[in-house]
Formats: sequence, structure tokens, C-alpha cells
Amino acid sequence: MRRLTLSLLCLSSLLSGAGADVICALGPGAAAYDRKSDQRPTADAMELARTMNKALAPNCTPQCPQIAIFRNPTAPNAMLLVTAEQAKFVYSPQFFSAVYDQYGDGAIIAIMAHQFGHALNEMHPASWIPGDWSPELRADAWSGCALAKSDLSANELADAVIAVAKYPPPGDSNWPMRAAALRLGYVHCGGNGAAFDAGAGGGRRN
Repeated sequence: MRRLTLSLLCLSSLLSGAGADVICALGPGAAAYDRKSDQRPTADAMELARTMNKALAPNCTPQCPQIAIFRNPTAPNAMLLVTAEQAKFVYSPQFFSAVYDQYGDGAIIAIMAHQFGHALNEMHPASWIPGDWSPELRADAWSGCALAKSDLSANELADAVIAVAKYPPPGDSNWPMRAAALRLGYVHCGGNGAAFDAGAGGGRRN
């Protein structure tokens, strides 16, 4: 097991007894997830997780969530869940491989940041994100923030935006709203709005 090294604070307010709560899944079939198949993440995945961590940690230091990272072929693409023992980010290795091969590093960072954004929303609600937005849109805003701080080229940013559009959470496929949330986070965290808009055009086509 590897953990994103932010702090030693758990998501206690999200825990719900001895079972597991799926906070967000980017694919169908969460019920088929088998925790006994959890494995250590690859070195490449951890490297990208550290990039995401570097981008988002300033928003929660010194009390950031501690989230274990696993790969698991039964995971529904990528998901955040909590049990009585820990918060977990679990990704499907076949999903990450496919996303990386087609869309590159930025796409993986964006997908991870969306999931970790749910944890930040719970522990550190941001005043710059509208309070009436859904949890998914608020997580998208954090994803946009991570993209802004990840030193991506214009092409890498565009590919990341396309990937986010292609793999929405079930029941949340309103791309104009998601694009607005991503853009808000991107601009808030220092990104150029015009550069984002160029990439978001690719998201509209997918």
C-alpha cells in the first residue's frame, strides 16, 4: 500500500461504519470491486500522484487528507471510497494504461485530482467555489486547479480536458457545467483562461 503523503489526518467525517462508501466512481460496476485484489500502485502512477500532490497540498497544509492508493483490475476505472479503516483511491490498471496511452500525463493528473478533490471539499471547503455546486462540480474545480499547477503544454492541457470530458462520473455528463468548473479552478490557480478555452473546445467534441 502507498499513501499520498499530505498529512496523517483521515477523512473521519466521511466514514460510515465498517462498510465501504464509494464517494465517486468514474466508471460503472462499482459493486464488482473486490478489495482483496488491491495491489501496490506502479511507480509511474505514484510519480503522477506526487505531481498532483504538489499542486493541491498548499490548499490544505497542514491538515490534508491521507488517502491510500491502490491499483485493482476490478475497480470501476477510478474511484474514491472510504472504510472504517482508511480512505482509498483505487484505479484500474487497464483504464490508466488506456488513458495514458491516448491522453498522456495531464489526463491522469486530472482524473486523480478530481477524486482527491472530493476529499478536499469535505475537509477544506473553498470559498472560491460556489457553495451550491454539486460535489462533482466542486471536485472538477480542484481538478482544474491541479492542471494549472502541473506545467502542462497547450497540447497536454487540451488532451487532459478531453479525457475529463470522456470519462464523467455516472449521471454527471453536463459538459458545459463541468467545463465551467474546471475553468474556474484552472484560472483561480494561475492558469490562463484563453489557453483553457482552447482545450475545452476539444472536450465539447467528445
